[in-house]
Amino acid sequence: MIGTLQAILTSVATIPDPGAIDRSFGSAFFISRNADSSIEVLGSLIIWVLLLLSILSIGLIITMSMSNTRATVLPESVVEKVRKQLASGRYKEAIATTERDDSFFARIMHAGMKEASHGYGAIIRGLEQTADEQTTLRFRRIEFLNVLGQVSPMIGLFGTVYGMILAFQAIVVSGGNADPVLLAGGIGTALTTTFWGLVVAIPALAGYAIIRNRIDEMTTEATLEAESLLGQFRPKRSSKSASKPADSSGDVSLA
Repeated sequence: MIGTLQAILTSVATIPDPGAIDRSFGSAFFISRNADSSIEVLGSLIIWVLLLLSILSIGLIITMSMSNTRATVLPESVVEKVRKQLASGRYKEAIATTERDDSFFARIMHAGMKEASHGYGAIIRGLEQTADEQTTLRFRRIEFLNVLGQVSPMIGLFGTVYGMILAFQAIVVSGGNADPVLLAGGIGTALTTTFWGLVVAIPALAGYAIIRNRIDEMTTEATLEAESLLGQFRPKRSSKSASKPADSSGDVSLA
């Protein structure tokens, strides 16, 4: 009976402090440590670089999502206002309206109407050229998300390789009989940097794909809407020239 009691007391005495376990487990995601519990500088630096990139990635996703909404690409109020102005022949007011607005739709409409003196063909060319430029500019702004998504796993892989080097060095130093505690530091660094690399890459690549598709969809819709509004300036084919190709080079007056 006494022996059993002593065994129970011994086992209780060897149970680690739960608070210490929690602190050690939580800090493993932010600090890389050696077997002697000292901070491993390079491993910790890689972890914190990836942590900062993760915060940057989330910030970029939020910012790019807010700057590529329908209100910044195809605002309904501007479209309706320009439609009414063109329908009533107030062409100068339509030009002024699109010049003041900074949306994608307003920019391409303004570029098209400025070419009115050169004919309908020039209107469409100006519109489409500006649409391509503005779409490319929006794609270029979100490209950094793609770069983050591609580079962060490589940084994580660098940490993984570095952590495995530390683990193998522990094996070499111990002569092939390394204590698992000595291996834990290197393996922990390897797994933690891989974890943070994925934490950065997955949201960044997902956000990039979603925002890019949204931009492509809304800019295409805005371009088609602008072409539809400017279609009223298409030269009419008379009955005498019905058998001839339509001439789209005639002047269009927006005075």
